Amino acid sequence: MAQRSLETVGVRYTGWAALDRDPRDDRVEYRCPQCGTAGSKPARRPRGEYRFSDGFLQDLQGEMSVCRQCRQHLRIAPVVLVHDMDEKRRFEAIFSPELVTSN
Repeated sequence: MAQRSLETVGVRYTGWAALDRDPRDDRVEYRCPQCGTAGSKPARRPRGEYRFSDGFLQDLQGEMSVCRQCRQHLRIAPVVLVHDMDEKRRFEAIFSPELVTSN
């Protein structure tokens, strides 16, 4: 029986956006679309393999993972490379799970 995998967006913080952690800890962070659990895994590809599209550096090939909570197979694509704090705020605003409405 073939298992179907869900797709989710992953983010890889570097440079100024990753000031709060060890520079050797290069991880891809994601959120499970089924149960909403946050997860992370070591990055598989070097930064040089990313391609620029849609205003962010993205790896469109993606990676695979399994949610630790619901055991659902996940395809993490695209993996977005976020380098500074402005890009981090912009990314979080675009991919926020809650919609923010203005008055």
